Amino acid sequence: MTDNVTLDIEQSTATWNDPTQELTTRVDALVAAMTLAEKISQLYGVWVGASADGGEVAPYQHEMEEPVDLDALLETGLGQLTRPFGTAPVDPALGALSLLRTQQRITAANRFGIPALAHEECLAGFATWGATAYPVPLSWGATFNPVLIRRMAASIGADLRRLGVHQGLAPVLDVVRDARWGRVEETVGEDPYLVGTVATAYIQGLESTGVVATLKHFVGYSASRAGRNHAPVGMGPRERADVMLLPFEMAVRESGARSVMHAYTDTDGIPSAADEELLTGLLRDTWGFTGTVVADYFGIAFLHTLHGVAGSWGEAAGAALAAGVDVELPTVKTFGLPLREAIAAGQVPEALVDRAVRRVLLQKAQLGLLDADWNPVPPALDGIDVSNPDAVRGTIDLDSPANRALAREVAEQAIVLLRNDGTLPLAGPARIAVIGPQAASPTAALGCYSFPVHVGSRHPELPVGIELPTLAQALAGEFPASEVVVEIGVGIDDPDTSGVVAAVEAARGADVVIVALGDRAGLFGQGTSGEGCDAESLALPGAQQHLLDALLDTGTPVVVTLIAGRPYALGRAVDEAAAIVQSFFPGEEGPSAIAGLLSGRVEPQGRLPVSVPRSPGGQPTTYLAARLGHATDVSNLDPTPAYGFGHGLSYTRFDWSELTVEQAVAETDGELRLAFTLRNSGDRWGSEVVQLYAHDPVASVVQPVQRLIGYLRVPLDAGAGCRIEVSVPADLLSFTGRDGRRVIEPGTVELRLASSSTQPRLVAAVALTGPARHVDHTRRMHPLFTVHPTV
Repeated sequence: MTDNVTLDIEQSTATWNDPTQELTTRVDALVAAMTLAEKISQLYGVWVGASADGGEVAPYQHEMEEPVDLDALLETGLGQLTRPFGTAPVDPALGALSLLRTQQRITAANRFGIPALAHEECLAGFATWGATAYPVPLSWGATFNPVLIRRMAASIGADLRRLGVHQGLAPVLDVVRDARWGRVEETVGEDPYLVGTVATAYIQGLESTGVVATLKHFVGYSASRAGRNHAPVGMGPRERADVMLLPFEMAVRESGARSVMHAYTDTDGIPSAADEELLTGLLRDTWGFTGTVVADYFGIAFLHTLHGVAGSWGEAAGAALAAGVDVELPTVKTFGLPLREAIAAGQVPEALVDRAVRRVLLQKAQLGLLDADWNPVPPALDGIDVSNPDAVRGTIDLDSPANRALAREVAEQAIVLLRNDGTLPLAGPARIAVIGPQAASPTAALGCYSFPVHVGSRHPELPVGIELPTLAQALAGEFPASEVVVEIGVGIDDPDTSGVVAAVEAARGADVVIVALGDRAGLFGQGTSGEGCDAESLALPGAQQHLLDALLDTGTPVVVTLIAGRPYALGRAVDEAAAIVQSFFPGEEGPSAIAGLLSGRVEPQGRLPVSVPRSPGGQPTTYLAARLGHATDVSNLDPTPAYGFGHGLSYTRFDWSELTVEQAVAETDGELRLAFTLRNSGDRWGSEVVQLYAHDPVASVVQPVQRLIGYLRVPLDAGAGCRIEVSVPADLLSFTGRDGRRVIEPGTVELRLASSSTQPRLVAAVALTGPARHVDHTRRMHPLFTVHPTV
């Protein structure tokens, strides 16, 4: 038998290693030559060194991990290597060398010479030691600038690829439904169109470098009850289709994404990892997705331990395979011996393994991993003597000046000016009091998935690996002629208020107070924001509100700066603060960007991707609510936000005028057309975000009062103007009807041109005529904006 297998391999080698052959032909030949054990080995990853320091970076990590005999495992091959750079601090060049040697070991051990696919986290940059820490996704949303986010993702992808990484576990396409959820910082915002467009741009950037992007979490994770991580989801089919699925639908169609990660949660009792209708029926059969579906870490095992829909590890493996999950991550648990035993017992059809392994091997073939001339040497080590680690060490810079400049550009466009009584920009105050728990923390601006927080926090004995100026340092550099006095006052979530007295004294002696408040990113309760760090309410953590109120009482102008992972209610400050500046973990260049905005060197450009609440209770709430979800006479609770979705001020002024409705009536398969004039009437450059909302007053099912259907960032010099034409396909007014199909209904609609969800500037009443029309995933998804400069 062994001789026959060897002969088959020799006869077929040219087929699966030959890049001139069709990919499917190569893969079919390889699958036909593989044993069951070899096929299954391609369907899981191994996480080397994950428990070395005792820290957890995945849920239930230490309950799930088991010792692995790597040498025995590699004899049949290996599908993936989990986080070879992002598990522990390692010099990037030495990490690339280690990956090279690991790949050589893998290919030498299995009889087909198939390398593993290496994946890493890249939610806020390449999550490895020494790599640029970019702003978190909520800041991407605040830029309302997909082109910029595409550039950032391409930069991240280039760094991943040159070190030998093939797949990035980003972006997150979950839509915020409850801001108490700890992973809000990882999302793009509370609107599905914003999430879809920005995430699609990120995917395009990552995929342009050859790195496989992974859409997560499919689907509904962010709608968990009470904002609790992993909690059940109770949404109906229309909310799921029109809110949660829309970003994934857009990304699958427009981005070229090659991988999807299932969500941890169950919706109406069906866990995503075992939802065949979702992972196969919708994703593949309807949308036409052809890539791989990977498990969120330990998610297949959770079918047994947490969801209780599988009685054993083998049943969990079979349920996931049947649903359409192809790869178990982060390490082998259910797809190993339990799956083999279930197949031997006739409980799981081997055909499910064949289906999954074909997808996995097709992706490896696309990446060149099956080619006869595949080179295991990462591009970054090309031309370096890899036999000498000392010659390799320190040769790779993952935080280059170009990277930092791009991180700065994203941060500057993401910071949102919420309130300003004229105090900003600051005119060189003689004495600045910088007060608050975010004033002097080097990691204050970093999110949960940035390496210094995610992994580096467990290694305080090591240098952080990148330059991280504090806000106080950035302000001292921005205002060299000012005296900068720093007082912490209170901790992030510490109830101790003994430091407030000194903070108040410093404030009274200053010309202006910069109070730096917000979150500490962390994991599973170690922070106030991040995975597993959910909030009971949207009150500022700890004693921060007490500190803020005490500073407001001093009479010194108070500029509130928030560096956080979610929006928070700010109490009196909404009406009494001199200014409020909101940032969402803006990355390593964030403190400098904030300082630049305060001085006026940086023009405020960000817009809120999530609403800022007026009161800390009342969650969940969203601007996408139906009429009865807003303030009414039949409830004493008012969910009206302090600052609505899309809000953001500038240091200049924009005038909106001369609206013309060039096509006011259209068939349900036609398009409506508007035009208006936008002018910067101030005395400095600025950038306005034109937001287009649709209001459908009468529909066959209850609709949100309004929803975003398009936007455009428009930079204008002082005094400059432009004429903007907008073509709106009727398809954008579709929604999921009573029969579960997406429909465009005839009737009157309002198109609102606005600077935020609460600030309509120009409103056009238009109408759709003709019969109701059903559309599907091939419908048009975007309006067309055309900009003409004016004199």
